[in-house]
Amino acid sequence: MTCAGPIAGWQSQGLRGFALIAALTLPSLARAQALPSGAPDSTFGAPAVGDVLPLGAGLRGSAVSGSGVLNSNGSATGGETSGSGGLATRALAGSRSGSALASGGTNGPNNRGLTNLLRLRAIPPRRFGSATVRPVRSITQVPPYDLRLTPVVRNAVSGVPLPTVLPLAGVQTPGFFLSTALRRPITIDEAYAPLGIKVGTFTILPAIQQSIGYDTNPDQITNRLAKPSLALRTDGELSFRSDWSSSELTGDLRGGYVDYPDNQGASRPNGAGVTRLRIDANRDTRIEVEGRFLLETQRTGTPDLAAATATRPLIASYGTTVGVSERFNRVQVSLRGLLDRSEFEDAQLSDGTILRQSDRNLNQYGLQLRAGYEISPVITPFVDVLADTRVYDLRVDSSGIRRDSDGITLSGGASFALTRFVTGEISAGLQHRSYVDPALRDLTAPVITAALIWSASPLTTVRLNGATGIVETSVPGSSGVLTQTATLEVQHDLLRNLSLTGGISYLSNDYDRVNITERGFSATARIDYRFNRWLAMRGSYIYQRLDSTSSGSSFHANTFLLGLRVNP
Repeated sequence: MTCAGPIAGWQSQGLRGFALIAALTLPSLARAQALPSGAPDSTFGAPAVGDVLPLGAGLRGSAVSGSGVLNSNGSATGGETSGSGGLATRALAGSRSGSALASGGTNGPNNRGLTNLLRLRAIPPRRFGSATVRPVRSITQVPPYDLRLTPVVRNAVSGVPLPTVLPLAGVQTPGFFLSTALRRPITIDEAYAPLGIKVGTFTILPAIQQSIGYDTNPDQITNRLAKPSLALRTDGELSFRSDWSSSELTGDLRGGYVDYPDNQGASRPNGAGVTRLRIDANRDTRIEVEGRFLLETQRTGTPDLAAATATRPLIASYGTTVGVSERFNRVQVSLRGLLDRSEFEDAQLSDGTILRQSDRNLNQYGLQLRAGYEISPVITPFVDVLADTRVYDLRVDSSGIRRDSDGITLSGGASFALTRFVTGEISAGLQHRSYVDPALRDLTAPVITAALIWSASPLTTVRLNGATGIVETSVPGSSGVLTQTATLEVQHDLLRNLSLTGGISYLSNDYDRVNITERGFSATARIDYRFNRWLAMRGSYIYQRLDSTSSGSSFHANTFLLGLRVNP
């Protein structure tokens, strides 16, 4: 076989044929000269036109002339062919003879053997190292926990627990529980919400409300002894929140005094408040500190007082919680320590005798562990363990009984946001209390806590709260009181600045080992009209009823109030 000569008839093709041949041969020759023998080709994508010819479809020396096109059998169409000659230059081989191609030898610096050609077209080696394009997941700030939906489960030390998510530990009486609707704040449209006062990095929201009305039973005693009176109520509130980029300090403090000009013995103060500090140590670790207080008065007909009193003695509870919360991916773990103090004022009887209540003063210490797992953004189940001990200031009470006790509460539940309209938290479990004095029987009772907010429509909101537990008592022979409370409230906005609110509350108290039971009910109707951001008017009506097997403890009352609220 001889080397292929020039393609016959190239003169007849003119410049067009010569340009095509040059376009096919020159790039391949230039690349072959630049690469040494055996060097890998830097292009490993689709093969070049010239590379296909020697190793492609088996052209067997068929030649392309001019602009001719090769058929599958190697013949040319649309141009001239040379029967015995092949293409003068074939992809990177330069000018080579058939024998040289077969033997793998080279005839010049621009020629390559078959082995080198195969190496040239081999699969490129695997690349090692990092990818040139790496998917990057943006890191965003972890949203803070909603304290309203993850409350510190805390049972009251004495009295009735508030059916709210605020962990106000301490003393609450049935009368206080049934009348809380008079003080509960409402959701305000942003167009009429107060702007507050900027003080440094804090926004302060003060409020003053003055109301006038009428109460058919301000003493909350049996109706045959009730003495109605005009009611003058003054309330002050102070809310604040920090404007920090991280961490947060918030507070909600309320206090008031109701004066009954026609029955001065029934005049009384009240107050409640909670402050919370959250320290964001890092993205997954938070330190939480909470302080709380409650100030209220006892009813004169309560079973915990041995006789009817001439005044309403004060009771106060205050405490703190310190804890740390940690996130482990989807797992959330929190550990909290709790300390609460309850104090009772001495009562004065109608004959001037002083009834000592210092034997009811106590401290409560607790340790709480909660662990939750976020199944999805809409539901987080959790388990909760609370161990506490109650220690009284005096070794024995007025009946000669030691009331110190230890308790443990096991509960499980879930916080959820099923839709953007339904959010809340529900938990259930058991509480067990064991007493130091053998005369007091150990108590075991179910513990249920529920807080649900349903936005039925942009104008209507439904709130449901419930709580059960064991609270202290001073009734001789009784270990404690099994109490259950529930509140249902519906708020509907007729206008952006006009809201109607209706609610009902239920109370059940069962004294252990003594024949005393209490069933309470209250209903509330309220209207709020906001003139602007700083001035509002509230009218309210509340009906309270308590039926008790204890003599002189049952009562019912009607309260009407109309007042103005100022938000400076």
